[in-house]
Amino acid sequence: MTNKVNSALCQQLGHVFAQPQLLQRALTHRSYAPEHNERLEFLGDSVLGCVIANYLYIHYPQLSEGELSRLRSNLVREDTLVILAQQLDLGSQLKLGEGERKSGGFRRPSILADAMEALFGAVLLDGGFAAAEKTVLGLFVPYLAQVDVQTLGKDAKTLLQEYLQGKRIPLPTYSVIATQGHAHEQSFEVECAIPSLKIVTHGTGSSRRNAEQQAAQAAYQQLSTSS
Repeated sequence: MTNKVNSALCQQLGHVFAQPQLLQRALTHRSYAPEHNERLEFLGDSVLGCVIANYLYIHYPQLSEGELSRLRSNLVREDTLVILAQQLDLGSQLKLGEGERKSGGFRRPSILADAMEALFGAVLLDGGFAAAEKTVLGLFVPYLAQVDVQTLGKDAKTLLQEYLQGKRIPLPTYSVIATQGHAHEQSFEVECAIPSLKIVTHGTGSSRRNAEQQAAQAAYQQLSTSS
């Protein structure tokens, strides 16, 4: 069964391991055995950043250095790696210690993201840079095709502000309309108002900033849907 699972994973990665032990190491968490995937993770993190930076530089000549940096950082961050890991059903293939397994470690974002990086490192050692580049791009290029490059990584308040400025509409105002809970665990409710468009949205969060972001997201979604 394990061989069949590994074979399916190799097919998804686009790489058949000449050294299967590297694949097994990449799938092994430190809670399972002394020979775990952390060193491969270190290697994979580096090759991932290099491959993505090179791809973006070639394929997005219109983007500035700052925009390229923002895009790269959002592509190689934990959230994106977790999405890719879930597409590979990687959690079910990880070797975890009993405690990690019982506590749901196979779903933990940090463990999934680390394992993805370890896989890239394993492919690099097994097949060289060209093989690692092929594997990384085979996963990331389809993901890139599904996202808006111009908005990736920007928070909701920034997106809303840029949208309104582009249409010469006055910027929104944010007001705290309610707070609940004790000082160390307060919940804020914030209103985002764009009077000229008759838009009023609300957001809640554990901080004023989080609540403002939620309210801005709701307003931006309204505008995006109506435009």
